[in-house]
Amino acid sequence: MQRTLVIMVKEPRPGRVKTRLGRDIGMVSAAWWFRHQTRSLIRRLRDPRWQIVLAVSPDREGINSRVWPFDLPRVAQGRGDLGDRMGRMLRGAPQGPVCLIGADIPGITKGHIARAYSALGRNEMVLGPAPDGGYWLVGAQRFGALPSGLFKDVRWSTEHALADTLATVAGRRVALLDHLRDVDTVADLHG
Repeated sequence: MQRTLVIMVKEPRPGRVKTRLGRDIGMVSAAWWFRHQTRSLIRRLRDPRWQIVLAVSPDREGINSRVWPFDLPRVAQGRGDLGDRMGRMLRGAPQGPVCLIGADIPGITKGHIARAYSALGRNEMVLGPAPDGGYWLVGAQRFGALPSGLFKDVRWSTEHALADTLATVAGRRVALLDHLRDVDTVADLHG
């Protein structure tokens, strides 16, 4: 079965990406950081064990972007909140194990992704917790339907995001991975 790694990316334009970080270091610097972080992450995670797909935003601009590698497939994230867009990406992935990550996780390695796919061999879903109460990875086995309420009523960008998501998959076999930090503020850059 094909393993799919979806990376959620936004066009790195000042004021569009990493706005909380931008309030600390300036919007141009935050966009620059995001662009270089994302390129580094994509290079680090390329591996023949999985297919990388970029989930781009805004839709049309992201599909036609010259920023991201041309050889990687791109899909538009579409409308809605983060849960709507993540759910759409998971449901639209090919049959088999799929993992979805953001592009703002400096510490992620191929080993982390390989462990997520290994955990999906024994579980229906996998989540990678972040120290701020959110998570850096969500993965699912795509052999059947995903939970219908997946991501419903999740309080995004709060310390409750992981707990809220776990509540939406109650009764399913879910594995938790290593804690990794994402970057939202200048404190996260130095953490």
